[in-house]
Amino acid sequence: MYDFDKTLSPKDMQEFSFIPSLGIEPAQFWSEVTALAESQKMDGILTYMYMMLNKANLTGQPIRRSDFVALGKNVKLYPGVEKWFRRINEYGRQHNIEIEHFIISSGLTEIIEGTTIAGEFKKIYACKYCYNASGVAVWPATVVNYTTKTQYIFRINKGVLDENNDNDLNRYTPDQLRDIPFTNMIYIGDGLTDVPCMKLVTVNGGKSIAVYGKDSEKKKATAQQLIADHRADFIAPADYSENRELDKIVKSIIDYTEARIQMERLMKKEQPKEK
Repeated sequence: MYDFDKTLSPKDMQEFSFIPSLGIEPAQFWSEVTALAESQKMDGILTYMYMMLNKANLTGQPIRRSDFVALGKNVKLYPGVEKWFRRINEYGRQHNIEIEHFIISSGLTEIIEGTTIAGEFKKIYACKYCYNASGVAVWPATVVNYTTKTQYIFRINKGVLDENNDNDLNRYTPDQLRDIPFTNMIYIGDGLTDVPCMKLVTVNGGKSIAVYGKDSEKKKATAQQLIADHRADFIAPADYSENRELDKIVKSIIDYTEARIQMERLMKKEQPKEK
């Protein structure tokens, strides 16, 4: 499971094309988002979604679904990301582990769907707009903030991937019947906004990895603090290339998972049968 902005990509996705098209600097856009959120006591994610529509309407920028998807082609990715998924999938197959990839992001689904890696994910959980009869974005349809991200981990855990299916999500499911155990999960994020997801995964036996841009000592310090606070298990530069630190960590977790599953099967086999 991955965050997107500053985890798979070095910047917030809006900063590659959308904000420049408004004729302003990213710092100004985010400063206005913060100011509005504070003055109106708004959720920060709802605020940026509102601000995107408001600024686009003021400047005449098109905001159809296809326009947002088109922005995805300009999103830059960290080194090695494009080849990462197939390589990790193959490593999993070699170790009898089926790998599935998910996005859990506060960014926009539409923009992520336009990126070169969109097809690598079993499911993309992120914010999205609803559109009027003319196909123009008018209102947030889904908002994924830093704490609501955790519900999607439970959806993945239970195999209830449809966002509108709350009945099965909230129904009691014994651990042995859940689709993906927490112990088989890896969460990769970049900072404090990922803490709820990281903590949920780690306290239930999974592994969390905090990544950081190589050129950011501040981000590295944040990642190190996540280790000190027992919120993440590993930190690594956000380089997804083969034989880099992140690649070695994830492959080691796959090795560990394979060994643990084999051991659990052996232990179960040795248990006396009930008479």
